[in-house]
Parts: sequence; C-alpha cells; structure tokens
Amino acid sequence: METNTLKEEKGVALVIALLMLLILTLIGISSIGTTTFETSISGNERVRTDAFYAAEAGIQVGLNQLPNSTQAIVKTKLKEDSYYWSGRAQDEVSPKNLQSLGTYQRAGFDSTWEFKRFQVNTTGKSFGGVKEIEAQVSYGPFNTGTQYNN
Repeated sequence: METNTLKEEKGVALVIALLMLLILTLIGISSIGTTTFETSISGNERVRTDAFYAAEAGIQVGLNQLPNSTQAIVKTKLKEDSYYWSGRAQDEVSPKNLQSLGTYQRAGFDSTWEFKRFQVNTTGKSFGGVKEIEAQVSYGPFNTGTQYNN
C-alpha cells in the first residue's frame, strides 16, 4: 500500500509562511526603533551645532570690540531660540566683561614692542542646547614707549 506523503504534510506551508512573516515583522520593528533612535541623535547634534555657532558669533563680536575689554557682550538673539552672551552659562542674566591678560613680549620683536592678550569667553544657547567657547587672543604690536632718542 502506497501512502501519499503530501497528504501527511498538510498545513506545513502555512506554518512556514507564518514563521517567515513573524521574522520579517521583528526585523521591521527593529528597523523602526533604530531609525527613531538615529533621528533623535541627529536632532540633538543639530541643537548642539546651533549652540556652538551662536557662541562662535559671540566670539566674533568680542574680537571686534577689542582692545576695549571693559564691555560685556549682552545677551543677543540670533534667531527664534538662539542667543549668545559673554561669560559662562550661569552668566546669562549678567554677562561678564572680556578679560585682559596683560602684555607680553613676542619672539622676533625687540623690547620696544609689546602685545596685549585677552580672553574672550562666550556661551551660545539654542533650543536648550548650551555651548561655551573660550578664546585667548594676541593683539598688537604696540610701542612700549621705551625707545631712546639720540
């Protein structure tokens, strides 16, 4: 007596199809989770980049007002939620003045010339992201007034 093996395997194709569908569903759910996570990372990076460029704008303002270091860079709005000011993040309400670090001699110049050094600290804020930048600047040369006339 001959048995038909196909009759005994009834429903196997359905089980295999359901397992394949389950595997594809799990891969799809994993892909959605990964995409959501990557989107969040790129959004945070954009906020940090905007805050950095806001602080960089503050540095440029500070460099433009040198050698006058007695002024503070007041909180200045760049666009809808981007600001910069001089000082650290906690100085947002009362920005700090630029700092003079004094004078110094530079190689290649004799003692009748000096350079002034300044430190410019600015903070940028954009959509809750905050970045602080510190720049030290050399400004000069200036005549020291120690020239001797014959």
